[in-house]
Amino acid sequence: METRKVARMGLLLALSMILSYVETLIPAFVAVPGVKIGLANIVIVFALYTLGDMEAISLSLIRVLLSSLLFGSVLSLLYSFSGALLSLVGMVLMKKVKIFSTTVVSVTGGVLHNLGQILVACLVLETDVLLYYLPVLILSGTITGAVIGIIASLVIKRLENNTRS
Repeated sequence: METRKVARMGLLLALSMILSYVETLIPAFVAVPGVKIGLANIVIVFALYTLGDMEAISLSLIRVLLSSLLFGSVLSLLYSFSGALLSLVGMVLMKKVKIFSTTVVSVTGGVLHNLGQILVACLVLETDVLLYYLPVLILSGTITGAVIGIIASLVIKRLENNTRS
């Protein structure tokens, strides 16, 4: 990996960690457990479009591991890892199709992240009752995914414009 890419990955990892921490300071805006904004995913979507698939996957999985160790628990690692992995697979596949916008790719990631977490929670807790949360989690994943996608898209365009100047 070239030095410039390594430095950029380090900066993006640090930024994603800061955003993860900031998110822990924001009180839950709904009464449904597991609903989060996903601020660090701005960095992941940005990396997906500017650095590449493997770099975004690496950043995301390292961020999940570090965030869970610093701000969470073993269970949060399990839930976050499963959600992140499913989300990343979906986003990479959607991006490869090349007909979907950054926002649509991000919404896919948000919904799949919540789906991955709820499926693992059902397995860990050995109950399917949690599936009743799915409509709310799909809605929250859609809304937060759209917001994250719009922000990431704006950042990507802004940086592209600054690079050309």
